[in-house]
Parts: sequence; C-alpha cells; structure tokens
Amino acid sequence: MKLSYLFRRLVFLVIVIWTAATLLFFIPRLSPVNPIRERFLAIARSTGYLPTDLNTIIASFETKFGLDKPLPQQYVDYMRSVLRGDLGVSLMSYPKTVNQLIGEALPWTLGLLTVTTIITFLVGTAIGALASWPKSPQWVKGMVTPLIVLAAIPPQVLGLLLIYFVAFKLNILPMTGAFDPGDLPNLSITFILDVARHAILPSLTLVLAYIGFWALGMRGMGVTVQGEDYVLFAEHKGLPQNRVFYAYYVRNAILPQVTSLALAFGGIISAGVLVESVFGFPGIGSTLTAAIAANDYFVIYGIGFITILAVGVSMLVVDLIYPLLDPRIRYDRK
Repeated sequence: MKLSYLFRRLVFLVIVIWTAATLLFFIPRLSPVNPIRERFLAIARSTGYLPTDLNTIIASFETKFGLDKPLPQQYVDYMRSVLRGDLGVSLMSYPKTVNQLIGEALPWTLGLLTVTTIITFLVGTAIGALASWPKSPQWVKGMVTPLIVLAAIPPQVLGLLLIYFVAFKLNILPMTGAFDPGDLPNLSITFILDVARHAILPSLTLVLAYIGFWALGMRGMGVTVQGEDYVLFAEHKGLPQNRVFYAYYVRNAILPQVTSLALAFGGIISAGVLVESVFGFPGIGSTLTAAIAANDYFVIYGIGFITILAVGVSMLVVDLIYPLLDPRIRYDRK
C-alpha cells in the first residue's frame, strides 16, 4: 500500500469529520428555542417557583456558556474545544461535562450493541450464505422468510411486544432498566449476572430486528456470485464443496457485508436510541434522547461528534483491510 494513498484517506477522513461537525453545530441552532430558558422553565414547573430575576439569571448563564457571543465566534470556540477533546458542559445536567455523561453512558451502549451487532452479523451472514447456496437443505433456505418479516417490524415495536409477553405476562425477565433499582454498579458476580439478565430483552430485540437485514444482504450477494467463472471452475476442478463454499463463494460475497458492518459499528449509537428508550437502558441513546428533548446543544454536539468519528474511523479501517479479504484489491497500483 502506498503511503500517498493512506495520506489521501486520512485527509478525506479529516474533511468528512470537519464537515459533519460543522453541520452538527448549526442544525440545532435553527431551533428558536432557548435551551437555558427552557431548562429554568422546566425547573419552575416541577417546583412551582419562578425567580423574578429570571432574565438576569438566563443572561448570566448564556455568558458562562458562551451563548451570548456572535454565532461565528461560537463556532470557532466550538471547533477549538473539539480539537482539545473538550466537548463542553451539559446544560441539562450542569455542572457535569459532556465527557462525563458520555463516559457514564458509553459502556452500557457498547456492552449491549457491540455484542448484538456481532451476533446478528455472524448468524445473519451465515444464514444468508447457506440460503443462497444451491446445495443447502430446503429448510435452511426457508429460514430467510421469517427473518425478513421480523426485520420489517420496527425495533421499538418488537421491544414493546417482548416486554408485554415475556416480562409482563410471563414475568420471566425484568421490563426496564439495566439493573435492579437501589443497586450500585460494581464488579461483583451478582451485579454482573443482574445486568446480563436485564440485557436479555434489549439484546433479543436488536437481534430479531436486524438479523434479517444481514441474511437478506448476504443472500442477495450470494446469488450474484453463483454463476461467476471462478466458482464454476472450482467446482469443475473437483474441489471439496466446503472449500468451494468458504474460499470461493463466501469470501467473494461477503465484501459488501463487511462494509455494512463498519457502518453498523459506526452507527451503533443511533441504532440503540429507540431500543434504549423503550427499555430505559442508561446508554448513549437514552442520553441523546434526553438531550434533544432538553435542547442541550453541547450533549447533542458531543454524541453526534463521537458517532461521526466512529463511522469515519470504521470506514477507514475497512478500506485498509479490504486487500486482506480480497487479494484482487490492490492500492499500490497506478
């Protein structure tokens, strides 16, 4: 691989992240709602007390957070802070910083969605590959249809159905939350098992919702590979069917799946927004939902920036490992 190609990809990554971060900065500002005023009004509604000098208090907080500056100056300050790794202070959870909120929520999201994404990718891709292989049993080919039906149902609806039938009717698993109320997070075996028990329904929801996507995608790519010359040549050479299937069939059909996997890992935060909200899971998705409801600029910026960075880095990594998956791809050619 030429260093010039790697340099171009890195420059492209920086441009993509900068462009997306710029859009993230300006889009929330299109709303006429003042987030600080809304926060104080929400406190007033819950406590029944509204300060007489509310405008003065709001003005002082706008000065503290830099919201009284001209928009171009706010943008410059925002980009400088991002370069330093400082994502600002949360308006809805002051004095907590955005870094602290993300640090508290990210492990829950990664623990839930990373595992389910890997499971759905491996199982769905395997089912799709077997379903498109002409020599597979008929019952394997028939597995794709119910999975596609499940994929057509919104994840939040699947989650509500599982909550009703499994948690409410059968009372087998807890309805919401990541652990029992009153418990403090720790590394004990009891707490870990409790977290795993609470994560079963959200994980099952994500697996059922997305496994059909992977199966259908791999099945479609497998069908296109069936008539390729290298597959027919391998079969006519008398190679074992297992080798033809894995080395010639799956290896060439799986490339678009790997790209989709990179996007799935990059968009892992957005994928869990609805499911985490339904199950009350304390992850990034729930934090983002609360930030949008409170119009908390800085939390929206921070989570959005982390998502953009994850997508960009994932695509760069996949682009660099493609030659390992397919020797026909070379980046050192002119």
